[in-house]
Amino acid sequence: METLQNSVAVFFAVVLLVYAWKILNWVWFKPKKLDKRLRKQGFNGNSYRLLFGDLKDLEMMTKEANLKPIKFSNDIVPRVMSFIHKTVKNYGQNAFLWFGPRPQVFIMDPDIIREVLSKSYVFQKPSPHPMAKLLIQGLVSLETDKWAKHRRLINPAFYTDKLKNMLPAFYLSCGDMLSNWEKIVSSEGSSEVDVWPSLQTLTSDAISRTAFGSNYEEGRKIFELQTEQAELVVQGRNSVYVPGWRFFPTKRNKRMRRIAKEVESSVIKAMEAGEASSDDLLGILLESNFTEIQQHGRKSGMSLKEVIEECKLFYFAGQETTSSLLVWTLILLSKHLDWQSRAREEVLQVFRSGKPNFDQLNRLKIVTMIFHEVLRLYPPATLLSRMIYKETTIGKLSLPAGVQLIMPALLLHHDSKIWGDDAKEFKPERFSEGVSKATNGQLSYFPFGWGPRMCIGQSFAMLEAKMALTMILQKYSFELSPSYAHAPHLVLTLQPQYGAQLILHKLKP
Repeated sequence: METLQNSVAVFFAVVLLVYAWKILNWVWFKPKKLDKRLRKQGFNGNSYRLLFGDLKDLEMMTKEANLKPIKFSNDIVPRVMSFIHKTVKNYGQNAFLWFGPRPQVFIMDPDIIREVLSKSYVFQKPSPHPMAKLLIQGLVSLETDKWAKHRRLINPAFYTDKLKNMLPAFYLSCGDMLSNWEKIVSSEGSSEVDVWPSLQTLTSDAISRTAFGSNYEEGRKIFELQTEQAELVVQGRNSVYVPGWRFFPTKRNKRMRRIAKEVESSVIKAMEAGEASSDDLLGILLESNFTEIQQHGRKSGMSLKEVIEECKLFYFAGQETTSSLLVWTLILLSKHLDWQSRAREEVLQVFRSGKPNFDQLNRLKIVTMIFHEVLRLYPPATLLSRMIYKETTIGKLSLPAGVQLIMPALLLHHDSKIWGDDAKEFKPERFSEGVSKATNGQLSYFPFGWGPRMCIGQSFAMLEAKMALTMILQKYSFELSPSYAHAPHLVLTLQPQYGAQLILHKLKP
């Protein structure tokens, strides 16, 4: 009996030592080895600090930056990416920071960015923060063959002929928003309106119509829940993650799990209530999935849970990206009334006061230039990241497993060495001959990503934004209200922290 007890004691002691070594290696020995390797490669950054790395400084600087608005300027990097801005300022472009025990290396060379984004099987996305899985999964979080399968099944939903069929839904949603503005704007024809909530509701309604056919009550419920979940995810992501912590019954953890269940329930209700047809995203996805299963067997298709996750992703990505693009467009056109007038002249020339159609929307050259410039200055996603899972050579660099690559789109979009001394100025004319000419063929502009994993909904977002801006320009001119406070900040996309108060002026028919 005593021998057995001794054996058990030795066994548990060995297990304890193994786990102690793993933890010690994770929080100290591995980071120190990575630090040494990176500095030999010519990278610089702060010295590693046990477990937290730069996280405490990052969190503190982010909070400080968000305390007050800034003077109106497109020089938003110091506010939106305060710690990254400071790191690059201190150490140059070949810099890294410590996100807990993991080093994040900045990649600012367009040629290396092109290589990284073109090799999606080699440079994969980092595993999402466990809390982020409660917000969205689906295509955005999948890798290699599973990602390729889902992408293939979802692609038909975004073919041009399908997008054309979604225009009536965009038109109805924009019409609802303008009807609400009509009630707010005074009989004199001018009123202050915070357009940010309106644009969020617009894109929420539009994705409800295009994804599920209709069912606004469930759509609005999903929008409110996903918005709250996004804020909770950002809070969790900016703190050190302790394995297993998400299972502790903290107030935030319990609320996040409850939201995840409610969203899934609402998506199922919307799927059941919506009249799935070949014209809505869900119907197209289900049809594509059914055909795949019929032809190649059940394993080649998606499960019901996977379909639900893709619907959640449709909803979140479709709402967030377009509302961010539209709000910064209206804010910038409120400051640059000459470009607002030029856009309106083009819209009235093409449509007069009529209903926009697909071919006409694609002829809007000035509006397209404006959108490109807004996406350059205020990209919805401010950076892309990829993970090194095994020793990898990129250009002249040889990077070890465990390093995360950060491609800060916002920094590249504002870089005067790439765009010239006027890089922070709003000049849509730089895109008059297209993106390739504006960037001199360099990969220095990627608001929707690039390569095989470029955002599948890019055309959807741009079409919806064109429809919305066209209908607004037909009805109103607008300028910034004195109560507007310029405060771009990052939730999951770039948003105005205190809203977007504009003075709307009703145009005469």
